[in-house]
Amino acid sequence: MGKIFDAIDDELAGFIARQHVFFVATAPLSGDGFVNVSPKGLDTFRVLGPRTVAYLDFIGSGVETVAHARENGRIVLLWCAFEGPPRILRIHGRAEALEPGDAEWADLRAHFGPPRPSERAILRVEASRISTACGYGVPLYEYTGDRTQLDDWAERKGPEGLQAYAAKNNATSLDGLPGLRSVKD
Repeated sequence: MGKIFDAIDDELAGFIARQHVFFVATAPLSGDGFVNVSPKGLDTFRVLGPRTVAYLDFIGSGVETVAHARENGRIVLLWCAFEGPPRILRIHGRAEALEPGDAEWADLRAHFGPPRPSERAILRVEASRISTACGYGVPLYEYTGDRTQLDDWAERKGPEGLQAYAAKNNATSLDGLPGLRSVKD
């Protein structure tokens, strides 16, 4: 059943690496604000240390995770084993959002593969709780591949189109919290 870990050991890091999707949940401080849960994939997650992880984030229709990280830092990351033995892994922690041009961007970006056209941030998380649960209720699914639509869409938009889209959709969150610093409403 469930277990709490002091660190992300090699076994947990291997579990993370084998998963094709993970989920990110954040919320604003306001009690009537929107809680956000986002699925992530495309080989964008890295374990950087025993209690430090990061993932590459892309321009999208909203900017909730970045805005919530900037407001309060609270985050939980979740993986479900959709193949093989059942398991759920959660990493609770404090997130910070780094954008291209920030002092640490280049060093962090080096942990990921080739550049992608719609990169907007790296979310770095310092874990405060690392835990597993059984996952017995998670269904089995077969992974058949990554979608290509994000990169295709970004290529069609081009750099200027992406900047305009981000300015329209990523400047503030649904609750009006500041989003990307690199864009203006």
